[in-house]
Amino acid sequence: MSGKRVIVTKESDSGRNERFQDLKTGASMSRDQFVKKIENGQYPDYHVREINDQKTPASNPDKSSRNNLG
Repeated sequence: MSGKRVIVTKESDSGRNERFQDLKTGASMSRDQFVKKIENGQYPDYHVREINDQKTPASNPDKSSRNNLG
């Protein structure tokens, strides 16, 4: 599978990514669910950032800017 595995499906009014979909499994996840799965090692191509005191999923950098979460 090329590109990133997870896409954003819902943003808050302020632009914070709130819901995500795994394109491989079809699973829909909240931000908190996705964060926990990243922290448990289920998504090695992603990491968690602390933004405004909230854990936030982020895709690991690569050579392409076209496949970042956003």
